[in-house]
Amino acid sequence: MIRTERLLLRPGRLTDLEPLHRILSDPSVMRYWSRPAHDDIAQTAEFLRYFMDGYGTDGRVEFILEYDGRCIGKAGMWRDPEVGYILNPDYWGQGLAFEAMSAILTEIARRRPDLTRLTADLDPRNTGSIRLLEKLGFTHDRTVIGDYLYGGYEVCDSAYYSLAMPARA
Repeated sequence: MIRTERLLLRPGRLTDLEPLHRILSDPSVMRYWSRPAHDDIAQTAEFLRYFMDGYGTDGRVEFILEYDGRCIGKAGMWRDPEVGYILNPDYWGQGLAFEAMSAILTEIARRRPDLTRLTADLDPRNTGSIRLLEKLGFTHDRTVIGDYLYGGYEVCDSAYYSLAMPARA
């Protein structure tokens, strides 16, 4: 677990199901995620089960974001070396994702000194995430036009970002 000024970054718990479902079933939150909003809580239960089963294994470095005792999202390196995050919209614009990701990047560097670069990809219309990545030090590598089919019906672009990890002696 990691404690920041306002957050506790921790493993997932079964009690995270309802708060995660509120996030993952919200179309406005999932608009720029890699999958459409969850229709059923069973989808979220599967998502949480995957998160919990892989915690601390297979190179993943990801956490539930807890604020004032409540799960408000998740963030971390969910697939080597790709980072991602999702946050309850009630907490957008407060610097919490930046606070969480700053701590997580430090933890990734500590746990995975073998990584020389982290990546992130997003829909280039997601200007909030672009600002967050750039504030964290990520740079834009390229944008690919029409390379992603969202929800089986909408062709979207992808912007690819990367961050060089500090060299370790």
